[in-house]
Amino acid sequence: MNALQSLQKILSGGVIAIMRAPSAAQLLDAAKAIYEGGVDVIEVTMTTPGALSVVEQAVSQFGEQVLFGAGSVLDPETARLAILAGAQFVVSPTLNLDTIEMCKRYSVPVIPGAYTPTEILTAWEHGADIVKVFPASVGGPAYIKAIKAPLPQVRLAAVGGVTVENTAQFFSAGIDVVGVGAELVNTRLLESGAFDEITRRARAFRQEVEKARGR
Repeated sequence: MNALQSLQKILSGGVIAIMRAPSAAQLLDAAKAIYEGGVDVIEVTMTTPGALSVVEQAVSQFGEQVLFGAGSVLDPETARLAILAGAQFVVSPTLNLDTIEMCKRYSVPVIPGAYTPTEILTAWEHGADIVKVFPASVGGPAYIKAIKAPLPQVRLAAVGGVTVENTAQFFSAGIDVVGVGAELVNTRLLESGAFDEITRRARAFRQEVEKARGR
């Protein structure tokens, strides 16, 4: 899958599942549950022990069914390692222009984090495929709407504080994709083996996106 196809998959689905866990085995089981719920774009954060190994295993196991990316990437060196391990997109909590450049070098979609209008436009001008508004809980949908008014050309992802209840509001405000972490998969669900619940939550988020898009 090339960069354009990967980007289209992210945008068409509208949901990026963000996974953090203490073990690789739990994440692979959770990835299966998330996929069964209709979410086929998953970000494995680099704060997860053995994250690169998880990405490598996941890409091998799921093939093109699921798009796996690396999250919490802070620098170009980590981005390169993630890409070499098989990451099909890269997400950062902050804006690092060298990380964007590294991802462009390898033709991998990059989603840097930003918050202010200046940061968001800087990320876009330097090649971000989508700009992650983080934390989206600060300002909420109203802030997204305010940003999109002068910057309608910028593709935005809302991450941080996204719930099933406010997903449609974020899309109505002009967001292109949401990133969902603990509201979808968290340590409590993983440790209790509640994979059916993870599937249910994934399906609920997908349904909200579809409703928000009028489908």
